[in-house]
Amino acid sequence: MKKEQRLMKRRIAAGVCAGAVLMSGMLTSCQKTERLDSATTPEPIVVVRGETEAGGTGTDAAGQAPASEEPGAVEVLPAEGEASLEGEKDAEPERTAVKAKGIYISSYVAGTPSMVDRLIEEIDRTEANALVIDIKDDFGRVACEMDSQLIQEIGSVKTYIPDAGELMQKLDDHDIYAIARIPAFRDAWLGEARPDWCIKMPDGSLFRDRDGNTWVNPYCREAWDYLVEIASQAGKLGFDEVQFDYVRFCTEKGMKEVIFDETQTQGISRTDIIAEFMEYAYTRLRAEGLFVSADVFGAIIGSDINADAVGQIYGEMAKHLDYISPMIYPSHYADGNYGIDHPDIHPYETIAAALADSRRELYFAGLDGEPVAQVRPWLQDFTASWLANHVEYGPEEIRAQIQATYDAGYDEWLLWDASCKYTWDGLLTPEEAEEEVKRIEESRAALPETSYEEEEAETEEAAESGTDVEASEKDGE
Repeated sequence: MKKEQRLMKRRIAAGVCAGAVLMSGMLTSCQKTERLDSATTPEPIVVVRGETEAGGTGTDAAGQAPASEEPGAVEVLPAEGEASLEGEKDAEPERTAVKAKGIYISSYVAGTPSMVDRLIEEIDRTEANALVIDIKDDFGRVACEMDSQLIQEIGSVKTYIPDAGELMQKLDDHDIYAIARIPAFRDAWLGEARPDWCIKMPDGSLFRDRDGNTWVNPYCREAWDYLVEIASQAGKLGFDEVQFDYVRFCTEKGMKEVIFDETQTQGISRTDIIAEFMEYAYTRLRAEGLFVSADVFGAIIGSDINADAVGQIYGEMAKHLDYISPMIYPSHYADGNYGIDHPDIHPYETIAAALADSRRELYFAGLDGEPVAQVRPWLQDFTASWLANHVEYGPEEIRAQIQATYDAGYDEWLLWDASCKYTWDGLLTPEEAEEEVKRIEESRAALPETSYEEEEAETEEAAESGTDVEASEKDGE
């Protein structure tokens, strides 16, 4: 069935609009670890506010340990000689939004029919309605055959999913929203196939992280076309959305030695080049009828220092995405964050505090009237046994995180487990979820509107007088 037909027949999952219970506090980081089988075995990282480097291996997906270390549309004015944006928008395929409540699975799992069938059985009986599937793994291998000369020239295909058509038909038959995960700038394969696209050391050798993986130079625009081509091909396979991960610079200490060619950087900052890539990819993929999302470090919310290190500014990236997915696993917050003694032990409070920061940051990012992405956080469905102070994550912990997401005014979420084994008893049945939506609507309607007008006025007044509001507040403490 053609993608446009499938999009029209998908039901829009239950959800309601904004309203929030806000909490304040300071933020560190949260990252995802990699998958098993075709995935990296990851190791947790905690980036404390003010740090410029992350420990672990620099991976974006957080999960099992011990293991190694990520709607709205920006209106882009056309360059001289290009078609007007209004004309481009008129030609764009219609996109039908879905409030996604999903889980991640590796390409290995996606390519194993018996595993997929078991997952679908669970999805059918619960509120879950989406799958995030690796279409490009964390080593740079494309998971299935694609009709693309560029991908064939790169030679990056490693067939984990032998029959993508059969897989997509199953998802379509069960009305499951399909998201193609595409790790962007961490790519061991391109270190072999296109070393000229990768970041280098002063002696000309390739930079490698502690796992031995190379990283693509985000300033290399040829690599952008390759990533967009993979995403475009995923859309042709039938995916509804593409989700970019590792949309960032590596954060390991060795990056201090990396040399960037000034003819490429041209004075453009790390955060600006990441935003430019996101805008470039979003504009092209939206025109093909795809939704576009990205995973980001939780640490970048409200932290200029961490944002500069990884190249991600939360509000700016959200202007070039339909959905933004901060990785806010409780296990990856340091003790004391948000005033919480051991965040892993308090999943509700940790998620609520992180999303309160998210709402505040996106409010200020959208002050100029530009739309910003919908927030769809990654939540923790694994036990952080490497922590001295942790709890086993089961149904109660999963539900607590989901409830915190709703209470913060957001309606969508994704669960991460590197082993792709999920706590299904933490999810509601479709009927229970429908009743929950009614309760959420009622509770949000009773809340006063959240306003940052007073804070905004203070900020503007401070800017006019040359005073640092935050510094003044600290002086008064």
